[in-house]
Amino acid sequence: MQEYKRTKKKKRRITNILFIIFVIALIMVLTISLVRLYIRTDIAKIDEDLKVDRTMQTTTQKEEKDIGIEEMIEEVNHSVVGISKLQNMGSSVLAEDGIEKLGLGTGVIASANGYIITNRHVSGDKYSTCYVTLENSNTYEATVVWADSDMDLSIVKINMKGLQSIKLGNSDNVQAGQTVYAVGNPLGYEFERTVTAGIISAKSRTIKFNENGEEVLMTDLIQTDATINPGNSGGPLINTNGEVIGINSLKIDSAEGIGFAVPINILKPIIDKYNTTGEFKEAIIGISGYDKDIISYIDKSLNLDSGVYIESVTARGPAENSGLRKGDIILKIDGMEIYTINDIKEYIYTKNPGDIIEIEYKRGNNTNVLNLTLG
Repeated sequence: MQEYKRTKKKKRRITNILFIIFVIALIMVLTISLVRLYIRTDIAKIDEDLKVDRTMQTTTQKEEKDIGIEEMIEEVNHSVVGISKLQNMGSSVLAEDGIEKLGLGTGVIASANGYIITNRHVSGDKYSTCYVTLENSNTYEATVVWADSDMDLSIVKINMKGLQSIKLGNSDNVQAGQTVYAVGNPLGYEFERTVTAGIISAKSRTIKFNENGEEVLMTDLIQTDATINPGNSGGPLINTNGEVIGINSLKIDSAEGIGFAVPINILKPIIDKYNTTGEFKEAIIGISGYDKDIISYIDKSLNLDSGVYIESVTARGPAENSGLRKGDIILKIDGMEIYTINDIKEYIYTKNPGDIIEIEYKRGNNTNVLNLTLG
């Protein structure tokens, strides 16, 4: 009897232990399930939030990009001007000879104190007079303070302050396929500040054409398929940041979508000197020459990988006085490698007459170095 009681008591204890274990196990299962549910819900919520945020961010970025281009173009337009060789612009450009009579073209404000960039064929030669029409339709007399016929560039000055100038970009960084915009007056002031879009088709182009019975070579040009018409001459070719990378100059009439702009970097040191000193004293080497892109037009027996071939030297000029002569190939100036005529001009424009530069050149199979005092 006593043994039976002990067995029954032992069975009750085992039952209680099993019940407690069951309860504990049930609690643990419920707890784990709740935690997992919470984690899944929380992760789902986070994923949902991230998805919404990414969508909103993408939408916002797209809207900002679209709005940014529109605002950029509007900002650029404040700096685009009309240029005419005649003060009286009463005739309509829609007349058959309207553009020829008025000499209409485009320019872009490069400084707040009235320096404006355009083409030489639009403004005329140095010291000549042209007329600039601002965005507010007011017209001012302007003087051509600098001009270069080889590059078809000029800088004119009006007596105004507080103008809205455009940003000058870096034309060395342009790449084929890059989006660009051309701004100008394609048919005169009745269609002023027309904007066309396109891409950079190529860089460092050389073209040869006849103008007024003379053969013209232009080098280191930016090619674009953005529509350029006669009145666009002198207007800016800009990138998506609203920076000028070139000055629209000419197009191929016999083909569609082939226009050319002169790289802006060639003008930056000149504009900088006008802004800082109010004048630009042009330093010269005293040579004319051809780079590797032009030499094939002149002499097919010559083959240049780099450098500039000296075609002629100015009598008693800096180059002749230093010992350079026809047939020499300029390889470096002050250690900077030279590839085009524009490379030389761009660097020399940063100098002043009387400055001394070091020129590394090739004569025959020999490479030599000399010092040259700029004229």
